[in-house]
This record gives sequence, structure tokens and C-alpha cells, in this order.
Amino acid sequence: MDDLQSSEEAAFVPEEVQSLVKESIEHVMQSATYTHSRVPQWTSEVIEGTVSRLKGLNKPFKYIVTAAIMQKTGAGLHMASSCYWDNTSDGSYTYKWENKTMYCIVSVFGLAI
Repeated sequence: MDDLQSSEEAAFVPEEVQSLVKESIEHVMQSATYTHSRVPQWTSEVIEGTVSRLKGLNKPFKYIVTAAIMQKTGAGLHMASSCYWDNTSDGSYTYKWENKTMYCIVSVFGLAI
């Protein structure tokens, strides 16, 4: 039983990350309207809030967090990533948030130490 618990503690759990990312985005964006000049600040705050919440999990991971904020104009956006890692412990999660004027897409990569 201890082996199962320790392997779960050392594994990246997307469900845990989902709520943290959502909280970070909603804390910063709330009812914001897309404003080009605010995007750099918003992306920094979302990333820093997400990293801070992830550190609070106290798991043996290094995290990489990326964020993109895009105005809703009908334009397409394609994103991709590729990783070479240990599938039993490492993982990633991407969350898409939107309101009437913009999208916010946050990706989290967790790499076991």
C-alpha cells in the first residue's frame, strides 16, 4: 500500500493541476475585457499564480508553465508540444479559458525530480 501511495505522490496528476490553473486564470482575468496593453501583465500574473499554486502541492517536480492570451477575432490558433520523458511520473495539462473577448490557454509540464 505504501508503494502505491508513494507512486501516486511522485506522479503528475492532471486533475490536481486543472483546478489550480483555473483558479489562477480566474483570479487574474475575472471579468476583464481584452486590452492589448494589459496582455503582458496578465500572462505574467497567470503564470506566476499557477507556479505558486503548484509549489504549494509540495511534490517532487520541476514545472514549466506557458500561457497565451489571444483576442477573439475569428483567427485560428494551432499549438503543439512534444516531450521525451518518463510516462509513469511526468505529464502535462493544457487548460483553455475564454470569455466574450479573449482566450487564455495555459500549459503545465511536470517533470519528476
